[in-house]
Amino acid sequence: MVIGIIGAGASGMAAALAASQNENTQVLLFERQARVGRKLQATGNGRCNLTNLHADGACYHGAVPEFAQVALDRFNVQNTLNWFGELGLYTVAEDSGRVYPYSDQANSVVDVLRFALDRENIILLSGVEVSKVRKRADGFWIECSNGDSYSCDKLIIACGGLACTKLGGGMSGYQLLRSFGHRVTKLRPALVQIKSNWSGCVALKGVRANCHASIFHNGELFADHIGELQFTEYGLSGPVIFDISRDVCQEKGEWVCCLDLLPDMASEDLRLRLNARRSSNLMTDELFTGILHNRLGRVVAQSAGIRNGLKIADLREDEIECAISAAKSLEVALTEPLGMDHAQVTAGGICTDEFDSATMESKLVPGLYACGEVLDIDGDCGGYNLQWAWSSGRLAGESAGGAV
Repeated sequence: MVIGIIGAGASGMAAALAASQNENTQVLLFERQARVGRKLQATGNGRCNLTNLHADGACYHGAVPEFAQVALDRFNVQNTLNWFGELGLYTVAEDSGRVYPYSDQANSVVDVLRFALDRENIILLSGVEVSKVRKRADGFWIECSNGDSYSCDKLIIACGGLACTKLGGGMSGYQLLRSFGHRVTKLRPALVQIKSNWSGCVALKGVRANCHASIFHNGELFADHIGELQFTEYGLSGPVIFDISRDVCQEKGEWVCCLDLLPDMASEDLRLRLNARRSSNLMTDELFTGILHNRLGRVVAQSAGIRNGLKIADLREDEIECAISAAKSLEVALTEPLGMDHAQVTAGGICTDEFDSATMESKLVPGLYACGEVLDIDGDCGGYNLQWAWSSGRLAGESAGGAV
């Protein structure tokens, strides 16, 4: 039996290794780029957050998020860690539950997978782009842009999503599956930075802060999270923004991010600290010194309307209250998310109700499977999306190879 797999990213490599467990199976793994796992090498800022100890169904989204549960249960986090250990990868978990290679290098993850693909029943066809796939009575016919063609008994689509277009993201997976009659939902960026026209962003470029970020749409709470924020010249970034960026600014209306820059400090405690400084000779631009990042403290004071050139001792009580409000509830207007080039993950994808969650096989076309980001499943920030790639890829490969 010959199994064709289109895409040698995380889910595609997992599928190939799972399918190859059947010694009577020949795997043809197609990758249009020169090397496998290029997008994988860039994850986690080059560190590769390969899973999360807290991964479960609640961490995933889509029109039918529960679709992911079977794959996640069958190949869970511990299975993943054991698997990578068998492949030779040494990992370490942070207190947050994020798991990284001990080397702190994404290359280590890609390398152990690449070495594992060196099996007699896996043929890696890198630098080969699949242009067309047709269903035949005895399987599938694969046509490549270089003029080559191949036949296979079963086919797995693991092309990934549209996110990170500079690293290989594209529409090919959706287009191939649509050619078989599958539907695709609206595609939009997820785990992405968000633009703002607030003038303070430019002054705060590069500043990081732990905060409680709450996003409001037309005055109603849309999403909130606590974590690290990073200001950029165009808006807001960092893990706390990635975690709540899904579907932000996708509808018309007023979008505002309200930042509590001191989530572990009560307003009364901050009031005591600021009032204590009224007996000092410090100037107002030093109001938050020692409490917030210097640049951030100055911008917060300015946002509160604190007058420059005065001593803190000269501030009125209502001005202190405005400063407290600004630190605990700084409002930043949002305009739009950055595009797919900057998104880590694609929200949306091929409709999962057209696939069997127990096997990842198409309900429309027997012998056709899909896994990973091409499907309408996306996870939270922190290794959840790679866990979905491993889990769904393994299930698709085992199903196509006859292990399920």
